[in-house]
Amino acid sequence: EGNADLGVSLPALHIACMGLEKIIPRLSDLAVFTRLLARSATGQPITTYTSHFHGPRPGGQLHIVIVDNGRTDIRATPAYRSALQCIRCGACMNTCPVYRRSGGHSYSHTVPGPIGSILAPASDPQAHHSLPYACTLCGSCTDVCPVKIPLHHQLLAWRGELAQRKMIPLGKRLSMKLARIVLGTPWIYRSAGWLARKSLRILPHWLTHNRLNTWTRQRELPSAPQKSFRELYRKMKG
Repeated sequence: EGNADLGVSLPALHIACMGLEKIIPRLSDLAVFTRLLARSATGQPITTYTSHFHGPRPGGQLHIVIVDNGRTDIRATPAYRSALQCIRCGACMNTCPVYRRSGGHSYSHTVPGPIGSILAPASDPQAHHSLPYACTLCGSCTDVCPVKIPLHHQLLAWRGELAQRKMIPLGKRLSMKLARIVLGTPWIYRSAGWLARKSLRILPHWLTHNRLNTWTRQRELPSAPQKSFRELYRKMKG
């Protein structure tokens, strides 16, 4: 957008802030990352243009502020170290089924999507303990990541770590235990599905769409199917 050129064209003092993970080994590696970023972010062969600053202008000053802010702690943790390889292309967000339906502002961190759900708990696990659960573990983000970050594996690792730290709210812990029982017992799962389908068909509209249920203010519950997938599969198989 030209913001970098606009910001340094007039002032004599140029101060730039960057995370320490932005440092690359050699200048010759820059071309590789530039092409990789463009192809993964927008599908272009290369960015439209790139601004390079090699030093201060004559008579001016250039200061580079390298920000740590917990990055060395992440680097010291083998399970999440590779998250610092992120080049912010946004490919994991574009393919994530959760992000595509919720949007960036629904995340409680500056960086949204799968990579944000990994970096956020590292900075403040108490404030962002829910983000690793905003994931279906489908692995689509890992498949498209150009720098090969095992994103869904790291999200799963964060779930285990947060559980060990006892940072999951009581209500969520109880609901997860209930889900484990239901999903691990076939007859309970089938009965729960049957009961849910019947209930959605007979419940009055006002019972599910009211002021107390904020979820349905801007959403409609899907129509209950007549038969479960298991029943349809048995019928088609035959």
